[in-house]
Amino acid sequence: MSESGIAIKQPAAVLPDPETAENVIYNPSFAELREFSKHLETTTEFDSPSYVSDERSRNADKTRNAVDHEFDDADLKHFEDAVSVAEDREMICLDRQMGRHDEHAYVCRYYVPKEYGRIALAWAKLFEPVSDPDREPDFYTVQVPEWEETAVRILPDAGFTAVMGSDYTGEAKKSFLRLHMFYAKQQGGLGLHAGSKRVCLEDDGDTETVGQLFLGLSGTGKSTLTAHGLDLEDPEDATMLQDDVCALLPDGSVAGSEGQGLFIKTIGLEREEQPELYDAATDESAVIENVDVAEDGTVDFDSDKYTTNGRAVIQRSELASAGEDIDLPAVDQVFFITRNPAMPPVAKLDADEAAAAFMLGESVQTSAGDPSAAGESIRVVGTNPFIMGSKGEEGNRFRDLIDDLDVDCFVLNTGTVGERDVGVEDTVALLRAISRGTAEWDSDDATGLTVPSEVPDMDIEAFDVAENLPDHEERLAELRAERREFLAQFEDLAEEIRDAAY
Repeated sequence: MSESGIAIKQPAAVLPDPETAENVIYNPSFAELREFSKHLETTTEFDSPSYVSDERSRNADKTRNAVDHEFDDADLKHFEDAVSVAEDREMICLDRQMGRHDEHAYVCRYYVPKEYGRIALAWAKLFEPVSDPDREPDFYTVQVPEWEETAVRILPDAGFTAVMGSDYTGEAKKSFLRLHMFYAKQQGGLGLHAGSKRVCLEDDGDTETVGQLFLGLSGTGKSTLTAHGLDLEDPEDATMLQDDVCALLPDGSVAGSEGQGLFIKTIGLEREEQPELYDAATDESAVIENVDVAEDGTVDFDSDKYTTNGRAVIQRSELASAGEDIDLPAVDQVFFITRNPAMPPVAKLDADEAAAAFMLGESVQTSAGDPSAAGESIRVVGTNPFIMGSKGEEGNRFRDLIDDLDVDCFVLNTGTVGERDVGVEDTVALLRAISRGTAEWDSDDATGLTVPSEVPDMDIEAFDVAENLPDHEERLAELRAERREFLAQFEDLAEEIRDAAY
C-alpha cells in the first residue's frame, strides 16, 4: 500500500471494472478500434490502416521492474497515475489470451485512452480472444501515451505494467510477453526471445519431425528464418509456430504466446527475398506503423522517412508457413543468430558452449532497440532484452535444460564472414542440411569450433574464416578475450560456462 492508499499490488481491485464502468469501452471490434483513430490513419493502397507514432522504439533505458530495481515512491506513483487516468478518461479495455499451453496460457487485460485506438487495434491483432470468458485476467497493462514523463514500470508478482509517455505499440506487446517469460522461469522452464518451427521430413518412407528454435535480436533474420519454408517439397514442409517469444519447458515442449499475429520489421521488405512476409504485410488485414506511406496510399518499405524500425502487425492466417498450432511438442535444435564477421556461417556447440553463446548473445544493434546505435556490435544475454532476474541463473537454467533434453545447439551467422556475404539461400541450405542430418562436421583450426566440412547445395569452403578474415588470428584472440571478460561479470554463472567462451 503506497502513501495515497492505492493497493498497487492488486490491479483488479483498483482498475475500473470494464463491465460496469461508464468510462470504459469494453472489447470493441476491430472496425470500432480503427474508427476511433480514423483521423490519424493513412489508408494504404492495400486498404489497410497506416499510422505514425511519436515514439518509434522501446524505451529500454526508462524501463524498471520490481525484481531488478528497488522501487521507491516515485516508481510506485507511476502506477497510481495510470490508475487515475484509467478512472477519469474515456478508455478502451481489451481482454486477449496469450498462449494456449495449459498453465502457460494467460488472460491479458489492456487499457488505453480511446483516442489511441490504433495501438489497441494493433495489439489486439497479435493475441487471440479469450477462450474462457469467465476467467479473470492474469496480467494488466495501462498505457498512457501522452503522459509528460516517459516511464515503463513493472510489478511482476502482481502482473501489472504501467506504460507512461509512449505511444509505441511494441511497449504494449512486450508488457505482456515479458511477464510470459518471467512466469515460465518461475515454473521451472525458461522464457526465450525466440521463434519456433516444426520441420517435417521424409526418410525412407517414414516421417521425421524436427523441432527448432531461433534466438536473435529483432532485425537479425529471426522472423525470416522462422517463416522460411526451406524450399522443401510436398509432403515435406517447414511450419512456423512462433515468431517472437516462447517458453522452453522442462519436458522439452515449447509453449507459444502469440496466437493471431506477428509484429514484423518492414524496412527493406521485398517479395523476392521474403515472399510470405511481404504478402501478409500487404494484405488489408495488416496494421502498418511508422512506414513511409504517400497520400495516395503507396507504401515504400525501403524508405526510412520515419525510422528504420518500421513495423507491421500481420495475421498468421495470411502466412502459408504458419501452422494452426503455436506450441512445439519437442525441441531438437536451437540456433543462435549472430552477425559477427569473425564467425563461420554455422558452428555446432556442446552444452557449455551453447550456454556461453546464450550468455554472449552476440549480434548487432538494431533500430528496434536503440536506433541511434543501429549497426554497432552488441551483446545481450539470450538475445533477450526483457529478462527479469539474474542473468547468470538464466544461463545456468538454459544449459541444464538443453543438457537434460539432449538438444543440439548451433551458432548461425546471417551476416558476413569477413567481407563475404552469407546470403539467405546459403543459410537455408545449412538449415536444410542440419534438419536432415546430411551435413558433415569437422574441427576448425582457426576458431576452434566444430564447423561443416560438407553441405549439400552449398560451397561451404568458400566461407572459411581464416581465408576471409584479415589478421584472423589476432582478431579471434581479441574476440575470445572480450568474451571471457564479458562472461566474468556474471558471478552466479557456472564456472564451466564462463570457461567455454569460444
